[in-house]
Amino acid sequence: MLERFSLISTVANVYAYDQSTRKRGLIIVLVDNFLMTCGFFMVIRLISIHYVEGLGWTAASIGFILAIRQLLQQGSTPISGVIADHIGPKRLICLGLLLRVFSFACMALADNFPLLLFSAILTGLAGSLFDAPLAATITTLTDAKQRSRFYSLCGVSTELGGVIGIQLGVILLSFNFEFTTLGAAACFGAASLLTLIFMPSIRITGQRDRVTEGLGLALRDLRFVLYTLLLIGFWFMWVQLTISLPLAVTEIGASNETLGLLYGISSGISICLGYPLLHLFSRRCSSFTLLIGGMALMAIGFGAIALFHNVALLGVCVVIVTIGVLLAMPSQRTVAAQLAHPEWLGSYLGLNAIAQGVGGALGNYSGGLLHDVGKQIHFTALPWLVFFLVGILATSGLWLLAHYRPAKEAKT
Repeated sequence: MLERFSLISTVANVYAYDQSTRKRGLIIVLVDNFLMTCGFFMVIRLISIHYVEGLGWTAASIGFILAIRQLLQQGSTPISGVIADHIGPKRLICLGLLLRVFSFACMALADNFPLLLFSAILTGLAGSLFDAPLAATITTLTDAKQRSRFYSLCGVSTELGGVIGIQLGVILLSFNFEFTTLGAAACFGAASLLTLIFMPSIRITGQRDRVTEGLGLALRDLRFVLYTLLLIGFWFMWVQLTISLPLAVTEIGASNETLGLLYGISSGISICLGYPLLHLFSRRCSSFTLLIGGMALMAIGFGAIALFHNVALLGVCVVIVTIGVLLAMPSQRTVAAQLAHPEWLGSYLGLNAIAQGVGGALGNYSGGLLHDVGKQIHFTALPWLVFFLVGILATSGLWLLAHYRPAKEAKT
């Protein structure tokens, strides 16, 4: 009954805005997504190289900092989701983007652990302000048929931003890390300006009398909570592209340019196949099925890295992981939106973001720590075997959750 009401209410909410307003809002979301990803990946996917390989810090220390950033960002996202339900998303998005400009500017000066940790905390808090509001904006301006395809377009813009950001980051890092962080700040500054000027001011439907009603409803929704908990495994694996893949490249003696090439291959596949691949499989499979299949591929790809020690075979593993991400990333968002109560989108999607916070934090810290431990005990395959095990367990749990759904929910 809830899912049927969700579809009717969400469609009604979409048509509360005229077509030009919806189109303008979704275009700004895509542009923001591109700029934010470009700026974020310009720094975050190269941070382990600068501090671990360049300055001699331990991988565990960088993993800890990235874990704190991730945990703060997604851990506090439910608060911004609740606020977005009451005041609308636009102001929170703008505030978060501006705070991230400041945080990356601080990171440009971070030559010691306390200052880097402080800038990472600011970065996480900034992200918490715009994550749930952006998700609520997408859900508000799309209907159930459009949503999965729009998320796949978001995936394409993410990969475009990622490949450009990483390549720019590699170039700027060859000169100075400060240039890299200031370039990232400029990307977020541009996004904040575009959002302020062009993003329509929307309101999420629902009653606003009680501030925490939506979050309480989400916490009592057992199926949604279980789904959120199982997604921890997805985000645990996903962040290894940031923390562990660069370390794997340096372990086999490859250069920063090789890392940029691997990321470029991954992004190229995502850009070319992201939309058509999801469109093809979504005709035959539910979003839950695509999520499960994608996570299984991610687990296999990461696990296989334990067996290979050259760039070519590492590239094959990256391709497998990339295809898994292409299927899983938009699907997990689509399933979350479908399971969420339409009157409290910000609260539900904010709660769902905790999976990214916990999974990302555990993944970042574990990735760095397992890398150090593996080197100490001369067993470099250790991290990748752990990533495989975590992925398979989470995938199995999601399969059980999907398999025992009522018949009326068989197609997401």
